[in-house]
Amino acid sequence: MNRALAALGLRHRIVIAFALVALLVSTVFAVSTYALARGYLLGQREDVVQRQALADAGFVQRRLETAGADVSAVLTAAGTPAGYVVVLKWQDQWYGSALDQGREAVPVEMRAEGAEGRAATQRVDSADGPVLVVGVPLPAVGGEFYEIAPLNELDGILRLLSLILIGGAVLSAGAGAALGAWASRSVVTPLNRVAVAAATIAGGELDTRLPPTEDPELATIVASFNSMVQTLQQRIERDARLAADVSHELRSPLTTLVGSVDLLTARRDELPPRSQQLLDLISADLDRFRRLLDDLLELARSDAGLDLGSEATVPLGELLRYVVGEVGADPALVKGAEGIEVRGDKARLGRLFRNLLENASRHGGGATAVLVSRSGDDVLVEVDDAGSGIPPEERERVFERFATGPNRRGSSSGTGLGLALVAETAAAHGGAVWCEASPAGGARFVVRLPEVKR
Repeated sequence: MNRALAALGLRHRIVIAFALVALLVSTVFAVSTYALARGYLLGQREDVVQRQALADAGFVQRRLETAGADVSAVLTAAGTPAGYVVVLKWQDQWYGSALDQGREAVPVEMRAEGAEGRAATQRVDSADGPVLVVGVPLPAVGGEFYEIAPLNELDGILRLLSLILIGGAVLSAGAGAALGAWASRSVVTPLNRVAVAAATIAGGELDTRLPPTEDPELATIVASFNSMVQTLQQRIERDARLAADVSHELRSPLTTLVGSVDLLTARRDELPPRSQQLLDLISADLDRFRRLLDDLLELARSDAGLDLGSEATVPLGELLRYVVGEVGADPALVKGAEGIEVRGDKARLGRLFRNLLENASRHGGGATAVLVSRSGDDVLVEVDDAGSGIPPEERERVFERFATGPNRRGSSSGTGLGLALVAETAAAHGGAVWCEASPAGGARFVVRLPEVKR
C-alpha cells in the first residue's frame, strides 16, 4: 500500500487524502445519524403500538368478562388500526382477527412469556415484512392478548434515510476530492514554477527569476530563491571574466615567447644537440600552452552565455572533410555526409570536430571512421578510433573539465579541456555528445546536432 502511494504523484496523494478524510467523516456522521434516527423512530413506534395494545387488551378483557361473549365479535369490535392483527388465547383456544393469523403468528419466545403472565415486545420479520408483536397477559379472564403491528412504512422510511446518507457520504467524498485537487494545485503550482525556473537556469538562462508573490508563506521562499540565483549568476560571471582576463593577459607574453622560439627554431642547426632538445621541449610546451589559452577563452565565452558568432547554414560533409584533412587524416574517412546541413557557427563547429579528431589521434591511435547518419530531425556524427576504448564508468567523466584518465584521455591538449569544449559547443548548438563502444573495439564519440531541413 505504501509503495503504491509512493508511486503516485504529490497531487494524487493530496487528492486521495482529502477524499478519504471526507469519506471517513461523512461515513461516521451517516452511521451515527442513521443509528440515532432508527433508534428514535423505533422507540416512538413501539410506544404507540404498546399504548394501543394496552388499550385494546383492556377492551377485550372487559368484554370477555361478560357472560356469553362472542370472541370473534369482541376482536372485531376492538377497533384496532388498519393493518393491525389481534391474536387471542382464551380457554386454551387461539383466535385471530384475520383468518390467516393465529397461534403461528406469535413467536415461540413470546408465547412462553405470555404463559408465565409477563408482557413482552418483539420485532419479527414475517412474510409480509417486518412487524412488531406486543403481548399483554389477561389474568382476569385467564387469557393472553397479542397485537401485531406492521412496520413496512417505518422500514421504508429507514431505507430512504440510509440511501440519502450514503449519497451524502459519496458526495462528501467527491467534494473532498475536489477540495484536495484545488489544494494540491495551490501547493504544487509554486513548486512547478520553482522547478521550471531551476531547469531554465540550468540550461544557461541565468537571468531567470521567480515572479513576486503576495502569499506571505511563499514570499520568503521566492525571495531566497531569487537571491540565491542572483549570487550564483554574479559568481559565474565573475569567474568567467577572471578566466577571460587572465587568458587575455597571458596572450601578450605568450606571443613574445612564441616569436622568440620561432626565431631560435629558424637557427636551430646552429645550436648544440642539447640545446636543440631543449628547444624542442620548449616549443612543445608553448604549443600546449597556446592551446590551453584558446580553450580557456572559449570556455569563458561559453560560461558568459555569449551568443554564437556568425550563425549560418553549414554543409556538414564539406566541414568534416576539411577538418579531417587539417589534422592530417584521410578525408575519405567521412561517410554519409552528402546533402546534410546544420546551422551554427562554422568556426566553433570546426573546433568541435577538430578536438574530437585530435583527441582520437593523441589518445586513441587515430580516427578510423567518421560516419554521418540521420536520426529523426537530428544528425549523428560518429567518430571511431583505433584505441582500446573507454570503460563505461569513465564515459561521462571524460567530458568534465580537466578530467584526465589513466591514459590521459580527455583533451587534445592533455589538460582535460578538449572534450569539455566539445560538450559545451554541442549544447550551445542545441545538440549533445556522448561516448560509447565502437564495434571495432575502440571508442566512439557521437555528436548529435539539429539538421537544417530543406
